[in-house]
Amino acid sequence: MSLMPSRTKFRTAQRDRMKGSATRGQTVTFGEYGLQAMDSHWITGVQIEAARVAINRAMKRKGKMWVRAFPQKPISKRPPETRMGHGKGNVEFWVAEVHMGKVLFEVEGVGLAVAKTAFRLAAAKLPIRVRLVSRDN
Repeated sequence: MSLMPSRTKFRTAQRDRMKGSATRGQTVTFGEYGLQAMDSHWITGVQIEAARVAINRAMKRKGKMWVRAFPQKPISKRPPETRMGHGKGNVEFWVAEVHMGKVLFEVEGVGLAVAKTAFRLAAAKLPIRVRLVSRDN
């Protein structure tokens, strides 16, 4: 099951530009350790869910986790070999627009070693470079 919003104002969205760094969500707010994005990229709902599952398994369901990225941008695609003039394609998947510096996941109630392992496994599921940040720095 991939993540998607329950309802939106518009069925499709424009693509926009991924320029600049995050203006909000740059600090660890809820937990002790966070996984911070070092690049700007679209992250699909499937990728977020895969990373969430990897973190949960590494933590062995101890502690608490927050997911701070939500895919609320619809991405549409036209069928292959379609001629011009038939409008915008149907929504294929949903993405979260992640800018550089955004904290994607946060955990608390586990040690630094467990958090490092969990975030290393989650980083393998994501298409961007990430780093571990803690609340104190």
